[in-house]
Amino acid sequence: MRKPVSPTLPASARNSVAAESPAPRKLPAPGHGKRGEDGHLGYLLRQANVAFRTRLERALADTGVTQPQFVVLTMIDAYPGCSGADLARLSLLTPQTVSVIVSNLKRDGLLQSGPHPVHGRIRCLSLTVPGNDVLARCKDSANALEAEIAAPLSAEEAAVVRRWLVRVATGADGLPEAGDD
Repeated sequence: MRKPVSPTLPASARNSVAAESPAPRKLPAPGHGKRGEDGHLGYLLRQANVAFRTRLERALADTGVTQPQFVVLTMIDAYPGCSGADLARLSLLTPQTVSVIVSNLKRDGLLQSGPHPVHGRIRCLSLTVPGNDVLARCKDSANALEAEIAAPLSAEEAAVVRRWLVRVATGADGLPEAGDD
C-alpha cells in the first residue's frame, strides 16, 4: 500500500506565495459590497432576517419574552387549540425547541393545555389571561419596530414586498417549498 504524497511546498515557494497574497482588507458593512444591492438575494434575505431578529430581541427585552417565545405566543393566539407539532410547523422551530418553550411558558402561567377532542395524547394549547396580556405588550413592541422598518415604503411598496416574501416562502416563485425533497 502506497503512502499518499503530501502536497507541501518547499519553504522558498511558501514564502513567495505568502509574499504574493493580498493584504487583509476591511470587510464591508451591511449595505455595502456584496452585503449591499449587488449581493445575492438569499444572502440579503438572511442578513435582513438576522438584523430584524436582533432588533426585535432588543425591543422585546423589557417584556421578558424572547423572539422564539413571542412567535409561539403569536401562533397560539392566531390558532388556539393547536398542538405542539402544529406549533413547530407554524413557528418554524424544531419540535424539541417548541417543547422547551411551551414548558417554560406553561411554568410561567402564560399558556395552558387541554385534551385534544379525538387524540388522547395530543395536548391543545391556548393562552391564559396573563399570556394575552404579555402578548399584547410584545405586539406593541413588534408593531412599533415593523412600522419603523416599513416607514420608507409606500403602502403599495409594502404590499409588493409582502407578496414577494409570501411567494418565496410558498414556492410560488418556482422554487421548491421548504420541506419539499
